[in-house]
Amino acid sequence: MTPLPTLRQLQFFIALAQQQSFSRAADACLVSQSTLSAAIKELESTLDAQLVDRSSRSFTLTPVGEVLVERARALLAQAEDFARVARKSEPLSGVVNLGIIPTIAPYVLPKAMPQFRRKYPDLSLYLREALSATLIDYVRSGQIDIALIAFPYNTEGLESLVFAEDSFLFACSAEHRLASRAEVSIDELNARELLLLEDGHCLRDHALSACQLQEKELANTFGGTSIFTLAQMVRSGIGATLLPEMAVRQGLAKSSSLITIPFREGKGETVPGRQIGFVWRKGSGRRQDVEAMEDIFTKVLSA
Repeated sequence: MTPLPTLRQLQFFIALAQQQSFSRAADACLVSQSTLSAAIKELESTLDAQLVDRSSRSFTLTPVGEVLVERARALLAQAEDFARVARKSEPLSGVVNLGIIPTIAPYVLPKAMPQFRRKYPDLSLYLREALSATLIDYVRSGQIDIALIAFPYNTEGLESLVFAEDSFLFACSAEHRLASRAEVSIDELNARELLLLEDGHCLRDHALSACQLQEKELANTFGGTSIFTLAQMVRSGIGATLLPEMAVRQGLAKSSSLITIPFREGKGETVPGRQIGFVWRKGSGRRQDVEAMEDIFTKVLSA
């Protein structure tokens, strides 16, 4: 039979890759440096491959080590999922790592976190904010357990649950040509004046798709990195933008002195927007956690 590494060795290897130091990795794993170093050498011997480049002063993984550390994360995540299913613990107890995209996080977390603390006192919730592509990779590799993202998004091979709709509102300054309108049509948008988040943000892709716009049609003078920045640029009269309803309800438009106008619905027109939902690994035993989170975030979004 092929000799296999132990889960403990994989834990040490992952910690070493994260900490980029034998001493810091040993501290993180609560073992001596000699114990961790010996385990890494045993792992290399078992795999018949050098994982750590020891020829220089600075810490680096070998090319093989770089490839295998991602596989090690996935294997360890599956082992943890295996144990979690067997334990059948109460929902939202113990450690849960939640990823959330930046166009959702500031509008739900301030109200949701007190509810998590009050309702689930045994929960240790660790948060990580990143773009959707990064969070999906983190879910697959086991670096986070659940991701809260906007749909549509490709989540092939993962479990997902959509639980809310988030419409877009047209936002402009008081001097804009459409500022006095009670509602606007997608056909009335001037793509050349529309400011959106820079490439890589799913909110940009959702806005383009929902409004049937082409990338080449957009204004190319500005690419924002946050919704708040977009609002400030529009406030200065540079252009107009689309804001998620959840951001508007939390006061973003009001604090930026913007006019927000809903899109016309009916007669073949659909209000542009996005869906909000969770993503997690199949077989991870996280569905109960997701459903418990859904209950809290649904209440936050409807408040």
